[in-house]
Amino acid sequence: MTTQTTIPSLNTIDYLPYLNEEGSLSEILQKKIGVYAIFDENKTLKFVGYSRDIYASLKQHLIRQPHQCHWLKVEMITRPSRTVLEEIKDNWIDEQGDISLKNQEYQALWNQPIDTKSTMTEEEQESYNNSDELTQIKLLKKVARRVQAEIEEILKKRGNTMEIRFNPKLKEQGLLDLK
Repeated sequence: MTTQTTIPSLNTIDYLPYLNEEGSLSEILQKKIGVYAIFDENKTLKFVGYSRDIYASLKQHLIRQPHQCHWLKVEMITRPSRTVLEEIKDNWIDEQGDISLKNQEYQALWNQPIDTKSTMTEEEQESYNNSDELTQIKLLKKVARRVQAEIEEILKKRGNTMEIRFNPKLKEQGLLDLK
């Protein structure tokens, strides 16, 4: 764990599997404050974030970017301090030299609910544009359910055993996020 005066190098922290042998995130991370780095299958850095509940945040990232979440590096801190968390996060990104990780649009892919409207077929898009509000809501829910099923299938193939519950209210807006 980090104190307020030391900032560990990302390269000195050991990799952890995103999903453990039981197919879930490590429960040690529940309700823990800290900074985490997410890596793909090839251990290429894909995202650096921080949270007051690392476990909950990692679960959200897993559903938003299931193909990118294979390895982790985590640094927990003892006292909550946004300044310290930001400093560690920025140092880790700078250490890797990939400034695209700071791009707001890229960050949104990891931090914002999944907008399933972008996955609509041409037929669905046309139907949506030519429908009343109630029909649009029904179509958005249908598209959201389809994308949800795709995500659940990817996670099943990865061996996920965690309960994944999506927020049903957001589906009416064509959005997917955990409840």
